[in-house]
Amino acid sequence: MKHILTLALCLFSLMISAQEQTDNRSRRHRPRPQMMAPTLDVEGHHVNAHGGCIIAHEGQWLWYGEARPDRGFTSLGVNLYTAPIDSLPADASHPLQRPWQPRGLVLSVVDEAGSPIERGCIIERPKVLWNAHTNLFVMIFHLELKGRGYEAAMTGFATSSTPEGPFIFHHAQRPNANTWPEDFSEANIQKAQALNEADYAKWWTPEWRVAVADGLLLKRDISRGQMSRDMTVFVDDDGTAWHIYSSEENLTLQAAELTSDYLGYTGRYYRIAAGGQNEAPCIFKRDGTYWLICSGCTGWDPNEARMFSARNIAGPWTQHPSPMRGPNAAKTFGGQGTWIWAAPSPSTDLFFMADIWFPRSLSQSRHLCLPIRFHDDGTPVIEKVQ
Repeated sequence: MKHILTLALCLFSLMISAQEQTDNRSRRHRPRPQMMAPTLDVEGHHVNAHGGCIIAHEGQWLWYGEARPDRGFTSLGVNLYTAPIDSLPADASHPLQRPWQPRGLVLSVVDEAGSPIERGCIIERPKVLWNAHTNLFVMIFHLELKGRGYEAAMTGFATSSTPEGPFIFHHAQRPNANTWPEDFSEANIQKAQALNEADYAKWWTPEWRVAVADGLLLKRDISRGQMSRDMTVFVDDDGTAWHIYSSEENLTLQAAELTSDYLGYTGRYYRIAAGGQNEAPCIFKRDGTYWLICSGCTGWDPNEARMFSARNIAGPWTQHPSPMRGPNAAKTFGGQGTWIWAAPSPSTDLFFMADIWFPRSLSQSRHLCLPIRFHDDGTPVIEKVQ
């Protein structure tokens, strides 16, 4: 009987093995989704500048972005690529098809133990502004400390006298410690102060969501400073610079005014879509209206873009349907926004830039760049034809 049972088990194993081989062959020959072509520099390499920005300076486009490794999630620093502003070929198929010259790392991680940018840290979403008061380029970025995952949720600052760097790390901090939002009344503050995290140990309940909107996590972080993860920067018409970032465990966006040297905070800040769970903010202003395009929070996976508008950066902000149109618009064409590029062209003056993340090899994540057009009522629309 034992031999019969053994024989039966062997036959069963062979059948399973044969089926697995058939399934593997099927997977190998199954058509794969078409992969977006890389964006090449002049040396034929994919542009490794992610979550970044493109700004104009003295006839050049400056493209700063995360220098990502082929494997893993830690950072090398921030890369720079440059191209002449008038360098778009007449037959270019997309606005990023330019002769990008790699300039290398302009901000590098360091081997100094204990440094906030010690090798093994995470540097994301670098944005660069030129400060006319100090004659310095200021880099602002989301910083996570070595070995602490995404717990630190800090903002890093670095400066350089030239766009090519090297940028010198200045400091890191959480925004606006011991400061309540500008739009929080005394009654709002008292309500938030009365909230106790122990009473909301179970997340995602309707009661917990209400408490978050009322300032549960805002109060938790008031002495340490507010969390700052996915982020962007924006300089308004009056020269005031704003840092807009995902805060309160990625549940609420905050817009914080920067000091005149762009190296700190004035203490004036506002909450946007409290409890709405938005990240990857991209902002621009047109005809007196601020438009904010962001994503939901699904890790490296794409999701449907969200859009908000306001006549004042302090709000109130109104949510609109996603501006994306075309195949896979419900997943933002596979991407997540990073920057609104002001690049005059025959068809538009603004482009929505996004990353199509490849978490298995972040350096190879693709770049999406689509024109922003406007309906008659001024509402933005971003369409991808194919």
